[in-house]
Amino acid sequence: MSEKHETHAQMTAAKNIRAQAAEWLERRDDPVYAHTDDAQLQAWLAESPAHEIAYWRLEAAWRHADRLSALRRSGFKTVIAAGRSLSPMLAKTAAVLIVLAVVGAGAATFFLHDTREQSFSTSVGGHESITLADGSQVELNTNTTLRVVDGAQTRQVWLDSGEAYFQIKHDRARPFVVLVGDHRITDIGTKFAVRRDTDHVEISLVEGRARLESASVWAKSQSAILSPGDLAIAGAHDLSVTKKPLHVFSHELAWRTGQLVFDHVTLAGAAAELNRYNRQQIVIADAPASLLTIDGTFPVNGVGKFTHAAEEVFGLRVEQLGDKTVISR
Repeated sequence: MSEKHETHAQMTAAKNIRAQAAEWLERRDDPVYAHTDDAQLQAWLAESPAHEIAYWRLEAAWRHADRLSALRRSGFKTVIAAGRSLSPMLAKTAAVLIVLAVVGAGAATFFLHDTREQSFSTSVGGHESITLADGSQVELNTNTTLRVVDGAQTRQVWLDSGEAYFQIKHDRARPFVVLVGDHRITDIGTKFAVRRDTDHVEISLVEGRARLESASVWAKSQSAILSPGDLAIAGAHDLSVTKKPLHVFSHELAWRTGQLVFDHVTLAGAAAELNRYNRQQIVIADAPASLLTIDGTFPVNGVGKFTHAAEEVFGLRVEQLGDKTVISR
């Protein structure tokens, strides 16, 4: 294929992606939008970084630009409705024309030249530090998967699983965005940690500021500006922000030096944290033992040190059963 034909094909693909993103934004505003629609949206976003980039860029314009808000209340839906009466392709074209009028022609260049992706991952117990092209640094904790698009017009990261600590070089022209499921964290000159669990995301803001937003249909209007000491917990249906002393954050980030610091933590909670870093899993076999509390610093691979403390301090019984270490009274 010639360079001219390849460029034309890329432009057509980019235009189609923007059309699909605009259509999803329109669908999300429909009162009959449901769980099944949201699952389909998440599947479409997961297909390609280009899909997520298109969606988030248009969603940001949709949410923040006054001109787009006006279109959202009137013209956008009118044109989409008219387009659908003609054909699906005309409906998509109408959506793209309206959204691009707000986002600007520069978006097309972005999709053609700014979708390079790198992937990084760590195994259970692993720890890796990476330096991005702009000098920003990211540390990956145990069992973490991260994807990065770092280009001329954007800096975006997808935290697919696990936990990472970010030290970001601020660039007003290219905001640094971390995407975690339905949630987006935008750096405003920041050091912060993001942890992705099964049902929620935790953001610990150490330095600077960051903006947290949700794209979930159930919490789409929720957002927060985070300051040093803020701990944000974002779930599928809610968002809460609490303040913590910065020394508590330093304890929670001790994994960066290969340590885990427990400050009056239940044995069950400490065991669950150690289990993130080790294939030898700790099982607390009875409820009374699980509720005992422990203080101390343990290496991330310190299953033996932890079980020894359980024996010596609490007089508990420890048994080795294959890849399980069982603690009981």
